[in-house]
Amino acid sequence: MSDKLLRVLVVDDEALARSRLATLLGDCRNPGALVAAQAAHAVQAMEYLQHQTFEAVLLDIHMPGTDGLQLAKILRTLAQPPALIFVTAHAEHAVQAFELDAVDYLTKPVRLERLQAALQKAERYLQMRGAEQAEVSQQDVIIIQDRNRTERLPLSEVIYFKAELKYITVRTAARSYILDGSLNELEEKYADRFLRIHRNALIAKHAARTLEKHHDPEEGEGWALRLEGASELLFVSRRQLAAVRELLGRG
Repeated sequence: MSDKLLRVLVVDDEALARSRLATLLGDCRNPGALVAAQAAHAVQAMEYLQHQTFEAVLLDIHMPGTDGLQLAKILRTLAQPPALIFVTAHAEHAVQAFELDAVDYLTKPVRLERLQAALQKAERYLQMRGAEQAEVSQQDVIIIQDRNRTERLPLSEVIYFKAELKYITVRTAARSYILDGSLNELEEKYADRFLRIHRNALIAKHAARTLEKHHDPEEGEGWALRLEGASELLFVSRRQLAAVRELLGRG
């Protein structure tokens, strides 16, 4: 049996529903739960979330103003999102709920055994996330600030860095990110894993595949490098051509 109490935020526009959930949570034992705050609407919930840390949120769906599904989308942008458990009288939103990474979906009236099972799922979710974060923390990561969200991007996923205007584009196989900084700093820091191929581009050595003849509107005729996981070619400066050929030869 776990002695840990999960810090819980209960969000429901009905005072009676909040009170009943708080009572049931007080009867949960494995794990137990501490109702650290109760909110009657999404705005109040966000105020609590800005000043307190919660491990789980029990969230109603149909509420005035911002509903539970909209609030759940906001919760996902937090640096450490709490485990999300929907508690609602409406069963038809279950698919949407799980698309929002909910750990469980309870329909009212909630039974103690069902609530206890949901808390166990929340506890497992938190444990798994902690293990994943510990694993990632042992790797090299790039910290990305994206729309008020902080993301730890494993360096192993980066295909290339490219300087564009005042920012650096960070390209992975899945998507691109924007990063503040300089290529010179990145080149110095990650020289063992990345190679400068142009004044504006730094590529992951493991992603280099082939050199191809290429005409660039700005650079003219020359060579470009094709990378695993990226559809676009990156122009190689004459100065770095020998280093790129050596890298490909080693591969």
